[in-house]
Parts: sequence; structure tokens; C-alpha cells
Amino acid sequence: MLFRKLVLMLALASLLVFSLSRSDAQAPTTAPASLAPYVPTPQDVVNQMLSLARVTSNDVVYDLGCGDGRIPITAAKMYGARGVGVDIDPRRIMEANANAKTAGVEKLVRFRLQDAMTVDVSDATVVTLYLLSSANLKLRPILTKQLRPGARIVSHAFTMGDWQPDNVVDFTDTMGIIRTLFVWTTDGKVRP
Repeated sequence: MLFRKLVLMLALASLLVFSLSRSDAQAPTTAPASLAPYVPTPQDVVNQMLSLARVTSNDVVYDLGCGDGRIPITAAKMYGARGVGVDIDPRRIMEANANAKTAGVEKLVRFRLQDAMTVDVSDATVVTLYLLSSANLKLRPILTKQLRPGARIVSHAFTMGDWQPDNVVDFTDTMGIIRTLFVWTTDGKVRP
């Protein structure tokens, strides 16, 4: 008898959890569509991206889809650059702010809860991306219209369609995975 009650309670609890998760999944949302899944960039890849972009203390580094904020935070810690991270997930923004405080660079970086497609990047000198190629293509006309000539764009793993990069670097990260980084320098031409 006790066993039957326990099984019944577990079944009801499972049903409750399932129905709650289903109602959340079906609830209408006004959140912007994600340009890529959240996959943190390994720290050695971050370091390589910032090095390829030739980041200095004079730079303003924007990371579109910033996740936990590691790229702007590293740019601030290693180079003294100012950084701006943008993400649509409020949990990632909270995490990024906490990480900046822990790293002691909260005065150099800020994080915005915003859709990357709506961000004004005109004050950026470096933009970093770890988004899908389709997302990069959507961002390309925005970036090339807003960024001043000489700004650098660095993408981890994904291209920008037929816009040929200035530099392509393949390297093996600390986990033994071959990574490809693409670097473009803006020239004032808008690329649709």
C-alpha cells in the first residue's frame, strides 16, 4: 500500500513538472530570436581573438552575444581596453556583471541586455563574434555601416559570406581542437 502511494505521488509530481515545463515552452514570448546557441569561447581562443585584433588600451571592444562576459573582461584585464558585452539572456548579463566585479574591471566594462541586431556599435574599434554564419551575414550590413574605417571584426569559427577576411588563422587550442579565426578591417564600404 505504501509503495502504491509513493508511485502515485511520483507520477503526480512528474505530471506537474511536465505540465509546467510545457506551459512555459508554449507561452508566447517577445524575446528576440537567438543568433546562436550559448557556447562559451575557451579562454585560449579569447586570448587569440584579442591578439589578432591588436587590442590596446585605446580600444573599445564590443562582444555581440557576450555570454558570461569573458571577452570584454579579458580585453580590460590584459590590455586596459574598455568593453561592452551584449546578450539577450538576462542570466548571462547577470553572470557577466558578477564576473567583471570579481575580475576588478567593472569600471572598464558594461553589459547590455539587448538584441545584437539593434545595438549601436559606432563607438567600437573592435567587434568580436562567436555567432553562426547566418547571424554574421545579418549583422554584416549593420557593422559595415556603423563602424569607422579601421575597426576590426574578429569571428570565431564563422565567416561573413563573400566578404573576404584580411586574415584567417587556424590553431590548436589547449583541448586539442583546431579553431579558425577570421579578421576583417572595415574600410567605410557598406556590405549588404
